[in-house]
Amino acid sequence: MSYSLTTIWYERQRFLPAILAVAFSAVLVAVQSGLVLGLLSMMSLPVDRATSDVWVGYPAVRSVDTGRPVPERWVSRLAAQPEVERAEGAIIGFTPWTRNGEIPAKTTTEVCTVVGTRLDANSLAAMEVVRNNRELLASLTQPLSIAVDESELGRLGIRGAGDTAEILGVRVRVVGLVTGCRSLGGPYLFCSLETARVLLHYQQDEVTYLVAKCTKPEDAPAVARRMNGYAQLSAFTADEFSARSRLHWLTTTKAGVAIGFTALLGLLVGAVVTSQTLFAATAASQREFATLRAMGIPKWRLKFSVLAQSFWVGLFGIALAAPITIALAEGATAMGTAVRLHPFILGGAAAVTMCMAVGSGLAALRSFQKVDPAHNIR
Repeated sequence: MSYSLTTIWYERQRFLPAILAVAFSAVLVAVQSGLVLGLLSMMSLPVDRATSDVWVGYPAVRSVDTGRPVPERWVSRLAAQPEVERAEGAIIGFTPWTRNGEIPAKTTTEVCTVVGTRLDANSLAAMEVVRNNRELLASLTQPLSIAVDESELGRLGIRGAGDTAEILGVRVRVVGLVTGCRSLGGPYLFCSLETARVLLHYQQDEVTYLVAKCTKPEDAPAVARRMNGYAQLSAFTADEFSARSRLHWLTTTKAGVAIGFTALLGLLVGAVVTSQTLFAATAASQREFATLRAMGIPKWRLKFSVLAQSFWVGLFGIALAAPITIALAEGATAMGTAVRLHPFILGGAAAVTMCMAVGSGLAALRSFQKVDPAHNIR
């Protein structure tokens, strides 16, 4: 190892391109993966930001925004579970939004996600930006009133609170703004259960989900298992439903495939540059390796030194990539794009990049075919 480090230091100008290529690959893999996770997490916000431990919907519901109506009276089945402390209904669904302009060409149309919940501080399905805002809760009790995220004003074609729009011919009024609830799909519209029923044309006794809070959160899997015994329902813990929603959007929109291909391309570029750099460095040191062979150093030890060089190149590249990745993620977040650098993503990116670097070292071993002790006397 010390010989490999010494070689890299004295030949640092030769190894620098390989280190930069590894860093580039690590940054690309980490940031792209974090971007996918951040974008997909926007689609599970209604689950992630709620306090409920169990979500129950129609059979085989694939995502939180693709639910169908179920009778609200079935909430008694959920409330009857011994581990459940409290249960209630929630309404979530897509609907078209129309904001008429001065002329037809300036009319704004958008597909939005209605989120209708109980309007109190103890609501199980309301996001924290809604349930913790007493003034907003009071305003949303007005018929056909909604709140939106301030970052979505441009998409909705409005300027702020007080503006009106139409949803399926029903005029709604924006009475408040929230922050931190941007959506990858349709902008979220927060409202009461009564308003949501009108906007989504639900019957008076219908909701999309039955949600519950358990006395102990660890009891949620048992409650979900028991509720799955009803043929007309599907039940999930909050974590399961959140992951299920993100997976649905990952597979249906192909966003993960596109970004994954970009990351794979970055790995390929890094592998080629690293491999060629190590190959060139090994080829340039053939005379030194031939001398070592003549001194009786076994070839496997010389090959191991090349693999050790690839390991250190990978380690230095990852160390260089770490602050760059964090800086890029912070910059993206400041500009409104969520990049979630989960420890699994950082660890996975480091492991994949290190494997790429060591693999490049294995590819560079082909230069040893010309290492011969007789090379120095020719």
